[in-house]
Amino acid sequence: MSGHSKWATTHRQKALVDAKRGAIFTKLANLITIAARKGGDPNSNPSLRTAIDQARNVNMPKDNIERAIKKGTGELSGDIVEELYYEGVLPGGVQVVVKCLTDNKNRSGSTVRHLFTKNGGAFGSVLWNFSQLGVIRIASEQLAEKKIQSEDLELELIDQNIVDFKKEEEGIVVYTEIKDLQAVEDFLERRGLKIESAEIEYVAKDKISISEEEGQVIDRFLEELDDNEDVSDYYTNLL
Repeated sequence: MSGHSKWATTHRQKALVDAKRGAIFTKLANLITIAARKGGDPNSNPSLRTAIDQARNVNMPKDNIERAIKKGTGELSGDIVEELYYEGVLPGGVQVVVKCLTDNKNRSGSTVRHLFTKNGGAFGSVLWNFSQLGVIRIASEQLAEKKIQSEDLELELIDQNIVDFKKEEEGIVVYTEIKDLQAVEDFLERRGLKIESAEIEYVAKDKISISEEEGQVIDRFLEELDDNEDVSDYYTNLL
């Protein structure tokens, strides 16, 4: 099943941008604000550069991006945005880590708890099964357009000290140590490849598969997370 994959999440966010532009822009503005606290220059702040790239991919206005940066650097006042994580388990043993960027932690906590309960799950500790890694995705169409074989690219990336390389139906996924994410991203861009996404993610150490029926529940849950302005991202232990 692909409905709950990170590829599908990226595509769904792009497809929804017109219908739910406000919610998506709010999420991205909060992401930029949090990232800008480490510095307002994207050239020296990889997290901010990634957040700005995401905003540009969905045509977020330049003024919105600049305001979000200034809020993060303290040049503009506004509500304090917090980065919060919630952990839980859904039917079939699906572990989920939910990342929220919010100015109201009581609201985000109660909302996420409600979504878990509504879909047959509950809060619970799962972070023990996840590691933080840099994750880069490149769509299959990009490789075909540049006439690059995934096997050849994998060999090149081994020299860039990547952690892992996976070929999937939608494209390739490159895993890096956090400190190496920017360098590997720069290397791929020099190869002329357009990157679908490049982020720091929680990656499950042990993954599971689920039934089609369970997958329908999970897809519904993840779509509800997508619709929530406080939810910035989520990570699962699904194959």
